Amino acid sequence: MIYEWLQGIKFVWPENFIFLAIIPFLIWYYLSNQKKQAAVLSSALAPNLPKTFKVRFRHLPFILRLIAITCLVMALARPQHQTAMSRSEGEGIDIVLCLDVSGSMGTEDVKPYRFRVAKEVAIDFVKNRPVDRIGLVIFAGEAFTKVPVTFDKNTVLSQLNNLKIMDGGYLEPGTLIGEGLAMSVNRIIKGKSKSRVVILLTDGKEDAPPTRIIDPVMAMEIAKANHVKVYTIGLGSNLNTADQLVRGEGGVVVRNYIDEGLLTRIARETGGRYYRATDKASLQAIYSQIDSLEKSKAEIINYNEVKEMFLPLVLAALAWLLVEIILRYTVFRKFP
Repeated sequence: MIYEWLQGIKFVWPENFIFLAIIPFLIWYYLSNQKKQAAVLSSALAPNLPKTFKVRFRHLPFILRLIAITCLVMALARPQHQTAMSRSEGEGIDIVLCLDVSGSMGTEDVKPYRFRVAKEVAIDFVKNRPVDRIGLVIFAGEAFTKVPVTFDKNTVLSQLNNLKIMDGGYLEPGTLIGEGLAMSVNRIIKGKSKSRVVILLTDGKEDAPPTRIIDPVMAMEIAKANHVKVYTIGLGSNLNTADQLVRGEGGVVVRNYIDEGLLTRIARETGGRYYRATDKASLQAIYSQIDSLEKSKAEIINYNEVKEMFLPLVLAALAWLLVEIILRYTVFRKFP
């Protein structure tokens, strides 16, 4: 980490490092004086002087002075810490992810199970859309907006990560595809983007309670009227039939049936496409295809964040000089 930070240090005026040439001269001058003093002491005193602390560390003040001079010269070279940064700008599109969170999404025919795969692939999709506004709507026996359409990708990703089947038991059982789509359209038409897309993923068919307000065909018409393109995805193995039963999460037996006719109609009449995903790889390929079909006009702008670093060096030099002066006139003070 320290090495990476030091790599970001640049010197604006590196020619000022020439002042470091004074250091060898100061060392030569200091050592010459030390030899003269040693010669005087050896002639006046016994040759074997005791090795006290003061004797052993007598060069410390001079070393501190050299460090202080080095810091000052580095400050004169005007060091800057530069951090490479980037931001994305451009004309994005509005996208709502409409996810089925009904109990059947716990079925394990798509390993490890349908809902986990749907979440993981959706998270990757969001990360790859830098300039789009994205929202999140979920549905089971009722529909709920988890995240309104927003530029805040961290919020969308956080909600996706924390999402659970039946939203942790807060949603009623069932599969309301129509109300999930209608709510998604309602969220997306409030934006100003010219391109509006809903990606609806489900593993079942419309399973509505008596309280249903909007059926799938009505939701499709609402999407068409507001020029919202709907991509529909059916998630589940290719072995399902209307009568097949499979074992879901927690050993619950659920009906494994995808209304491909309805999903195909919704996609076709709104200008989108219907896809069938039978495993994680095929679902990833579907999202990649949608990603390529719905391109944003994005521009990545690179820039450097610059922070001046000369002041810490000046303060460090003054600190070393202060320590040197204190030591020179206290611990290493020379008496006549």
